[in-house]
Amino acid sequence: MKKETYAAAVKKTLEFFAKANIVLTKEEQNNIEIADFGLNNLDIEGLQIVTYINTDRVCSKEMVLFPNQTCPEHKHPPINNTLGKEETFRCRYGKVYLYVDGEKTENIKGLCPNSFYTVFNEIILNPGEQYTIYPNTLHWFQAGDEGAVVSEFSTSSNDESDIFTNPNIKRIPTIE
Repeated sequence: MKKETYAAAVKKTLEFFAKANIVLTKEEQNNIEIADFGLNNLDIEGLQIVTYINTDRVCSKEMVLFPNQTCPEHKHPPINNTLGKEETFRCRYGKVYLYVDGEKTENIKGLCPNSFYTVFNEIILNPGEQYTIYPNTLHWFQAGDEGAVVSEFSTSSNDESDIFTNPNIKRIPTIE
């Protein structure tokens, strides 16, 4: 990802946090992660993240999705004698279309970016609504037209171990 793309995405991310009335410290603002998943199409597939805490037991993050932006399909497998990450998403702003293993929803609202998406059991989250995703569950999520802000509460997070359906994904961003 180019530095200019990263800087513009950080600015846009801060605007979404302001819309959701989420106040970040200067340190948190400086630690915003812009994940383009190595795909170089951030507006379509990407995620903006602030991690508040990530210990051996718990993790708490705020995530921003730009309008219609998708976090690619993935799962959190068992690692280091744990079951894998369990996470609860709580929508703070906008609308989130969350897709998990299970019976396919007819006429899903989300826009499937490519053929690497395989689960279509749709859960729609509006502000104040939440959903828990259990370990090793395939899932992906997408913002509605106005974008979204989502709080994540989970067990310990080890993003490097996430398994993505798209083999071209690189979870940890590279900034040029």
